[in-house]
Amino acid sequence: MTDSTTRRVGPGRPRDPRADTAILTAAVELLIERGIAQTSMEGIARRAGVAKVTVYKRWSSKEELLAEAIEAAREDIPAIDEQEWNLPLPDLVEAMLPRWGEALANPRYRALTARLVGAGPDHPELLSAYWHHHVAPRRERAKAVLRHAQDVGALSPDADLDLLIDMLMGAMIHRLALEPDESSEPDSTAHADYVRRLLRQAGLSIGGGGGGRKSGRSSNQRS
Repeated sequence: MTDSTTRRVGPGRPRDPRADTAILTAAVELLIERGIAQTSMEGIARRAGVAKVTVYKRWSSKEELLAEAIEAAREDIPAIDEQEWNLPLPDLVEAMLPRWGEALANPRYRALTARLVGAGPDHPELLSAYWHHHVAPRRERAKAVLRHAQDVGALSPDADLDLLIDMLMGAMIHRLALEPDESSEPDSTAHADYVRRLLRQAGLSIGGGGGGRKSGRSSNQRS
């Protein structure tokens, strides 16, 4: 489970982690199937097979629950180990490329991203909750990596790191939520190659070689 789930555990009877998992899984399923407006706390409880009070004890609002459910779905993608964050930049990029490729190729994650991107006008509370609890901490870690890249001469010292992160995130969201993936089988290798080219275009000096694990077509069939 995510750290934010554990964070809300208070005194009294210990929470059942199986209920947490069932609730978050149900929230993701309903969000993909029905969208935000048609997903309710009651519906999530019903799909998860728990009482409504069980859901409300854990999350005070639908937006808070959905934000955590979206983040929990990221656990489908293998995470970077803490030790890997200390690798030299080229090695760190090589370690991260397969994960990025799998995220971009994952149909469920693509669907969730599309739902989240479309939430802005009608559900600002969801975007705010997801941003502050999940996106902002990742941006700070990315900024630390980019600062290190500047220190070792792999990125221009004049680069605006916040703007650079915005550009990289925008390209990734475009790939996830707007560009249709019409392949019969997801190809994480092609997506990892896209991220490699994106990082180079952003001005990062990184290593060569292939990134990602192939799960479908060859990478030369899609740029």
